[in-house]
Amino acid sequence: MKKILLCVPLLAIFAAGFFGCSQQRQWNHEQRKAMREALRSYRQMVYLDDLNDAEFVLFSDEVAGQLENSYPVYMEFVQMQGVDDTVDMVVVSTIVDELNADARNMRHIYPYNYLVAQGVLPAGLDHEQQKAFYNCFAAKVNATYATMDQFFNAILADTSDMSQIRRLESQCANDLFSWVVTEVDVIETVPATPAAPKTAAGQQTPAAPAKK
Repeated sequence: MKKILLCVPLLAIFAAGFFGCSQQRQWNHEQRKAMREALRSYRQMVYLDDLNDAEFVLFSDEVAGQLENSYPVYMEFVQMQGVDDTVDMVVVSTIVDELNADARNMRHIYPYNYLVAQGVLPAGLDHEQQKAFYNCFAAKVNATYATMDQFFNAILADTSDMSQIRRLESQCANDLFSWVVTEVDVIETVPATPAAPKTAAGQQTPAAPAKK
């Protein structure tokens, strides 16, 4: 799972900025709109890809608001060095804030239906049972990783230990629902070649000669 950086969408931000080159210490409507449009490039990012449209709009508003508060002069913001990395950082920190604020937001990384399909959780859990699972899972993540930032950045960089994550999920499933995840190792075997029948003298019958 990889994060998606702002590349082409930044051109839209620059284009919008040229509509008003004043040094006003507040973004105008077109500039805010351009920023929200650019943030759509993050829609395929882990966590964000599970948000519905309304949730993503709220998330984009939060990110855009933080950027405007930190960089009130729009043209200075879009022209500064490392603007892509700055937007990346705010997007990730906003996700981490949401994970810290509500453990159930873990469902956006590991959706319930996905965990059912993987055999990690039983089907048919109600809202409260799912909430209990994500609270348990978040607590185990916090106990395993130094910070939530470390956990989420490990996921973005594909360096998270998936076997360890699966163990944490399985422990919660077992503790809460007595659900045991059974992993079956499939071993492929090659059948042995049957031996040629033996003659009365105990010798193997030679193979028939190939037809010419």
